[in-house]
Amino acid sequence: MSHYNFSLIVCTYMRSEALLNLLNSVNTQSLYPNEILIIDGSVDDKTKLLLEENKFKNLKYSKVEVMNRGLTKQRNYGINLIADNSDIVCFLDDDIVLTSNYFKNLIETYNLCPEAMAVGGYIKNEVEWEKTTKTGDKGKFHYDGWMRNEPARFKMRRKFGLLPDTAPGFLPSFAHGRSVGFLPPSGKIYQVEQIMGGVSSYKKEIFRTLSFSTYFEGYGLYEDADFSLRLAKQGKLYVNTNAKLSHHHDDSGRPNKYKYGKMVLRNGWYVWRVKYPIPSLKAKFKWHATAFLLTLIRFTNVITSNKKKEALTESIGRVIGWFSLLISKPNIEK
Repeated sequence: MSHYNFSLIVCTYMRSEALLNLLNSVNTQSLYPNEILIIDGSVDDKTKLLLEENKFKNLKYSKVEVMNRGLTKQRNYGINLIADNSDIVCFLDDDIVLTSNYFKNLIETYNLCPEAMAVGGYIKNEVEWEKTTKTGDKGKFHYDGWMRNEPARFKMRRKFGLLPDTAPGFLPSFAHGRSVGFLPPSGKIYQVEQIMGGVSSYKKEIFRTLSFSTYFEGYGLYEDADFSLRLAKQGKLYVNTNAKLSHHHDDSGRPNKYKYGKMVLRNGWYVWRVKYPIPSLKAKFKWHATAFLLTLIRFTNVITSNKKKEALTESIGRVIGWFSLLISKPNIEK
């Protein structure tokens, strides 16, 4: 059984308290990182001061200048700082809290699946699952002997024949697939082609030829899908559902909903074309039909949601992002 040295990189922006909660959970790990690199893009010094007051083993702090601020830029910056003897590079969002065996189970996956180029962790607090032997209830999503509530948007997509035709974690020919959040807490290791960047790990060697795309500026929506899909062309990716953690969505540092809506469409189109640079006419139709339906559903939230302004501004952003694709499509990085 191989022993791996591993580094943890946490890219943070204006979330000092959330970061402290994460680091406190790292402190309880049964397998502790050989180094922890905090890459801070904050415009103030709250994070720096908090880390001076609270010491953590093997931690190194770096404050980046404006030119290196943004999720993908900060990740690339951190990769250049990792120790020479590191074998695995782990990334965590700053609003994560780990279970005590997270790193033990995550790193062990590389022994169980020696061909793995990347392994993702499993978020346990966002979806309620239950075991089942039934498969006929269309109000539920069934997978591998488990079921969860089917989100309303997928129920609507079923009515229009726009459901994904691939397993969770794999991108359909018209994109708009099911994320790894649709994998159940079975304790199994699942092969995928997409992992979530905020709960990810990679063999260090892959960064000799790959880096995170700077197309995804700032918040970086779908940057993890882009990187995963490019990496999946070279090797195998997995999610270990025993590597459990909780994601506590911190609104600090997030873009406004208008910008977010634009990113949903433009970045979504970008990721689709990373895997399918020349999609079929049918795939193009289904991509646009799904984008239209999801935008329409988001508009209805102006009436049904408690956050009506956010629903409206995001919906407008989606429409603007969609029409912008007719005028100026993103250039896909190779």
